[in-house]
Amino acid sequence: MGSISWPMFDWLFYWLPENISTYGAKIDGIMKMIWVIVFSWFVVVELVLFYFIFRYRAKEGGRASFQPGHGKAVLWILIPAALVLACDLAIDVRQNPVWDEIKINMPKPEEADQEIEINAQQFAWNFVMPGRDGSLKTADDIKVMGTLTLPVGAKVIFYLTSQDVIHSFWVPVLRLKQDAVPGRRITGWFQATKEGTYIIGCAELCGSGHGVMKAKLRILSPHDYEEWLEKESPETAEETAWKVEVPHE
Repeated sequence: MGSISWPMFDWLFYWLPENISTYGAKIDGIMKMIWVIVFSWFVVVELVLFYFIFRYRAKEGGRASFQPGHGKAVLWILIPAALVLACDLAIDVRQNPVWDEIKINMPKPEEADQEIEINAQQFAWNFVMPGRDGSLKTADDIKVMGTLTLPVGAKVIFYLTSQDVIHSFWVPVLRLKQDAVPGRRITGWFQATKEGTYIIGCAELCGSGHGVMKAKLRILSPHDYEEWLEKESPETAEETAWKVEVPHE
């Protein structure tokens, strides 16, 4: 079941955002599977409904009739229930390996190419990225509000926190949405496969400025990233200061 890609239905999902994540296609596959199952059930139920409406419509001189026993009624309950359960189990079989990959068996810090910290506040995203030494919590950490810059292909582990209320770190092109909860440090990961500039949003209603709580995700080539890193890395702790880059609409 995990290998099903539903290519015949791909044209129905043109509205999905671009995918630049290593695990995004698997998430899209689950979504497509659910949509196809739900749509198929909708069509079948509507056809049966309209058949009954037409078949048992009121007719002149017609009289109500009753059949003894309840065997057919039980079958009408048990068969659809079994089919719904089978569909649910099929979805579970498809999604469990993906859940394990993203949430359970995520890369260990020593397996990651980079670790970053993400801190949410009303109404901005703050990012701490390693400098030239490649390690967090050192003198050359790069601290930026509003823009997250990373190299393409890097396996990135993030540590997500919130200063105030519940936010949700949402990057549609990565198929990533993770709540940021005050008092908790939540770990996640992603690996971007395409260079470009993308929108980061907040997917949890967090106050009057929720709609403008945006940031930029910049995915650079290795060469461009090294140039950016050389330019942005501070030399000393005294030079480490927050830089603010306001994302454009």
